[in-house]
Amino acid sequence: MNPELILAFESSCDDTAVAIVDTDYKVLVNLVSSQPQHLEFGGILPELASRLHMSNIMLLTEAALTQANVSLEQISAVAVSINPGLIGSLIVGLSFAKGLAFGRQLPLITVNHLLSHIFANLIDHPELEAPFLALVVSGGHTELVHFKTFIDFEVVGKTLDDAAGETFDKTAKLLGLGFPGGPIIDKLARGGDPEFHIFPRGLKQHDNFNFSYSGLKTSVLTYLSALQPDYIQSNLPSIAASVQAAIIEPLVKKTVRWAAQHQLGSILLAGGVAANSALRSALESAAAAKGIKCFYPSLQLCMDNAAMVGAAAIPKLKAGLFSELDVNAFSLKGTKTI
Repeated sequence: MNPELILAFESSCDDTAVAIVDTDYKVLVNLVSSQPQHLEFGGILPELASRLHMSNIMLLTEAALTQANVSLEQISAVAVSINPGLIGSLIVGLSFAKGLAFGRQLPLITVNHLLSHIFANLIDHPELEAPFLALVVSGGHTELVHFKTFIDFEVVGKTLDDAAGETFDKTAKLLGLGFPGGPIIDKLARGGDPEFHIFPRGLKQHDNFNFSYSGLKTSVLTYLSALQPDYIQSNLPSIAASVQAAIIEPLVKKTVRWAAQHQLGSILLAGGVAANSALRSALESAAAAKGIKCFYPSLQLCMDNAAMVGAAAIPKLKAGLFSELDVNAFSLKGTKTI
């Protein structure tokens, strides 16, 4: 039986993305249109993001179909992320997907954005099977999710305040390094000493699998406020490495501990912060010490893209879990079953 094709959309933040993925997790095309217009503001302007999505999504869809040499008649389902994210941006993608699904009489599959990041792993590792534990780390989200099957899962740990990615961005801003902060801190920290300054680790209790980064962000601000600019500049790599170590250590320890206690053989790393080289290395090493395999997507699939949305839709297509056309987007944080 030939694999079916899914036309997928992602517009949860500032990237408009369209992809075509088959049900064997093969990506035929994966296009992303970024929005550099936000750079001058040091962050994302929601209204501007929505308007740019509206300008880009039709052109990107036409380009995806052309590049994949696929017609709409060959598409079996339409998939789209509908939470969490910027509500205006989500509505643009959802409305466009609804129109296509209605006009072509195709099933509409709605998926959670964080779930999509997890399923990006299946594109690079289609042999993966449940059960497994997923660590989702991004700019606004930090969660541990236990998958019993591809469609039966529960959140077993989450941030109680700020996310790991936010701490990278805040640190980079305080150091005057630019936005987004994650890649900048990652690169800078490679030449530094992670023990240069010991920043606090949140929720260190052995039996606690939640995360907290608000205290770390405050600690970084307090620490830098007491230093002279010249001292900061001369020690930038080590300051960056010290902050990065404080972000990563709880993620690695709690993820591996939960997986080991529940005798899971696989850990999946996902989200934008999954591109961090130190996190990848530390998690892989700690997991291997417990006999656990660690998986993560290729760097381009860690970023927001539509191929991961298509991948997350595959189990729902196979199970016939479709959404009605009156479904709405919502911005509530966390991994939810849609």
